[in-house]
Amino acid sequence: MKRSHVLLVILQFITDAVMAGVAFLLAYWVNLRIDPSVGSFRPYLPMAVIFVATLLIVLFFNQLYRRRRGQPTYDEFVKVMGGVTVGTLIAVAVISFLFKNVQDYRRPMVVLAWLFALALLLLSRAVNIQLQRSLMRRGIGAYNIVIVGTEEVARLVLQKMLHAPQLGYKPVGLVDVKDGPSTVLGVPVLGQPPDLPRIIEEHDVDEVIICLPEASDAELIRIVSWCERERVSIRVYPDVFQIMASQVSISDLAGLPLLTMRDVALRGWHLALKRLMDVVFSAVGLVLLSPLMMLTALLIKLESPGPVFYIQERMGLDAKPFPMIKFRSMRVDAEQNGPGWTTPGDPRRTRFGAIIRRFSLDELPQLINVLVGDMSLVGPRPERPVYVEQFRQSIPRYMDRHREKAGITGWAQVNGLRGDTSIAERTKYDLWYIENWSLGLDLRILLRTVLRIFTDRQAY
Repeated sequence: MKRSHVLLVILQFITDAVMAGVAFLLAYWVNLRIDPSVGSFRPYLPMAVIFVATLLIVLFFNQLYRRRRGQPTYDEFVKVMGGVTVGTLIAVAVISFLFKNVQDYRRPMVVLAWLFALALLLLSRAVNIQLQRSLMRRGIGAYNIVIVGTEEVARLVLQKMLHAPQLGYKPVGLVDVKDGPSTVLGVPVLGQPPDLPRIIEEHDVDEVIICLPEASDAELIRIVSWCERERVSIRVYPDVFQIMASQVSISDLAGLPLLTMRDVALRGWHLALKRLMDVVFSAVGLVLLSPLMMLTALLIKLESPGPVFYIQERMGLDAKPFPMIKFRSMRVDAEQNGPGWTTPGDPRRTRFGAIIRRFSLDELPQLINVLVGDMSLVGPRPERPVYVEQFRQSIPRYMDRHREKAGITGWAQVNGLRGDTSIAERTKYDLWYIENWSLGLDLRILLRTVLRIFTDRQAY
């Protein structure tokens, strides 16, 4: 681990300890204000020490004091909240056992300490994350990365790194498996796979990312063996089968071993739970957002002639077509020459249409599609039949996306794959979502979607 990361982890540990102590002090102070008979703080000092120590131990074993790269802030916050809650429960158990006949530990005080600890530790984490990202953006503590491959997948990974320097990935070069370009997106091609030991040593490489999803096992093993001569981390971009087989079990057929891939998760009561969430969230959303939607409709009508809504046929569950509703953001004659992808600065957009597309307001009427059951809040984004027919011929397992309802947002979209981006890559993300669905994953995607509305520059 780099020195800057070690210092940040130590700083985080000390900050968490201070914040947990302050949380207990605040809880004591509030209780003292409410009930002066609480008395002096001295008898509560051992309890405060137990409370702080327990929280730190639980957070440590929850792997919250380790280097942070590329981990979504949401995931870390969820782990912190879980760690603080479990730590508080353990602290209560220990305090109850040690002080049951000595000192009343006052349950309201512990509840308040838990609430204050949640707020203060999340605040300290947010500050630490911003500090680390600021340092990474300046190149301090960034990890030197070499990407193996120069094709579409390698370009996608490289583009992600270049557009998000705060994640701490510094691509020093690429390795080409065949004679190709000398540079990719301004990053030099340093050689071929046999040159990896030299490249790793000369450029002080910390990690090698292999972006060859179509490579054979023998090719991957050779590349990994060249990397293993040096002390570097190795990561491999998966192909579709590796994504599908991320969770497997072994069964047998009359003595013959078979790998059972994880089935589609949305079955039985899971399906009913997801539908319940769709109905509740869409109904509440339509009520709360109705003033905004009415204002949007009025401005669309005032700016340009034509209908307020744009209804387009899309393919949903089981590849059945349905009418998807959007606010119209383009001129009425936008598709007189046939369907086409929206592009940056698309001249077909109206002035107000550019604004509502920037903030995804044109998608709000799809809450109606969710309420009536044509769509879900989260799922693979639906495509038009003309495109589905094209993609099913060229993208492996593309039609498996239609095993679940289409969604307003999805796992691919919150990972930056929206608009005119690689359909093959979006399909991989959609398949992973289908195989790994959970209610928590849906909530995570919805939260990230809301956050991306204000940060996404790909919305056009």
